Amino acid sequence: MRRRVLIAALLLPASLAGQSSATRATPDGVMLSFVRFADIFGSRLVDAFDSIPAAKYEFRPTPVQQTIGYIAQHVENANYSLCEGMGDLKPKPTAKDSLPDTVKARWPKDTLVTRLRASLRFCADAMERIPQLTSPALASTLLAFETDLAEHYSQLSVYMRLLGLVPPSALPPKKRTAIDLPAAALPPYVGVYELAQGVTIDVTARDGALYAKSSNGGAAVRLWPETTTDFFVKEADIQVSFTRDPARTVTGLVVHQFGRDRPAKKMR
Repeated sequence: MRRRVLIAALLLPASLAGQSSATRATPDGVMLSFVRFADIFGSRLVDAFDSIPAAKYEFRPTPVQQTIGYIAQHVENANYSLCEGMGDLKPKPTAKDSLPDTVKARWPKDTLVTRLRASLRFCADAMERIPQLTSPALASTLLAFETDLAEHYSQLSVYMRLLGLVPPSALPPKKRTAIDLPAAALPPYVGVYELAQGVTIDVTARDGALYAKSSNGGAAVRLWPETTTDFFVKEADIQVSFTRDPARTVTGLVVHQFGRDRPAKKMR
């Protein structure tokens, strides 16, 4: 467990792809921490709903509890309600949004999962527009949003256990195979990479291997080569790809985690 905490402190999740540079801010280290935890529980929720068979979406442990389908539409609605309070980004409602919750709870699994993904993208966009945590009200909204994701993931995990299914957070990382990379190939990757203002990753080489350590704290973790430019962490589902310019000089890296990508520029 402690090892996983150190890894979580090392690498931060991604910005939303396709955002306009005119509206996207650059979050600082504090905001990136909020982005990271929202990404953790948001991705786990999507993976959980995606892995539950459609035939089980009407399951609930007792008659007074919510069904799986009901939880899905409830989280979607809560995401929009909370995240529109973070700034000026507002959702665009449709006629279907005004239907009763009990009706939406019976929508097909694919519809519910697709709509949940869209609500999380909206929240990611809203959070990426906030460069700094500037008020108690904003802190309260962020905490409410992330607590809601965590609580419903916990709820859904219990449902999955009762159905004989394994929650996503209990699954081992995808097995990857490391290749042999000569020590002479590692020096170009060594350096300091900036993820955001005040947040850097220090990549070093020792004993023929690459290691990464975050300015957020924690121990360095080993990066295992999968190709000559793509590396992975064995203890968690995290990959790191190094980028080069036309002259083949290493210019940055990209952290791949929770299905998203976070670029970091090489500073030195």
